[in-house]
Amino acid sequence: MPCPIARSLERVGEWWSILILRDAFYGLTRFDEFQRNLGVAPNILTRRLNALVASGLLERRRYQDRPARYEYVLTERGRDFHPVLLALLAWGNKHFAPEGAVIQIARADTGLTVDPVVVDRASGERLAGPNFRVVPGPAASEAVRARLAARGDRPFRRDAEAPAT
Repeated sequence: MPCPIARSLERVGEWWSILILRDAFYGLTRFDEFQRNLGVAPNILTRRLNALVASGLLERRRYQDRPARYEYVLTERGRDFHPVLLALLAWGNKHFAPEGAVIQIARADTGLTVDPVVVDRASGERLAGPNFRVVPGPAASEAVRARLAARGDRPFRRDAEAPAT
């Protein structure tokens, strides 16, 4: 599928993959650390780590020769997943934590908790507002262009209402 969301989910859509990436951001690098922290079966962990390496999100590095042992380190592509994890954390706290937030994001200097939003790097504007649209990119197929054209000039926005039935 040409959709960037579908392509991204192809790499990280399996929930063990996202949890492995989360733990990599927490500083875990070794197979036994991931297994102990996640409680995942070794065969599943092996498959997910191999898939994350194949997708370029983790790099496998040898840290011991006899026996051969490897660690798994985030690549630039993997580090670029960090904002997605932060957004999932905030969304999960808001909608799926009836007991209250278990983990929050806080400023390192003040300790004050924060609520992440997606902003345009150049202008600093929130992307959920009416000033932004989803438009075809340079590599868009005719089908993608037609689908987006059928939407008209409607914004891609957070506060969009559900269509009337």
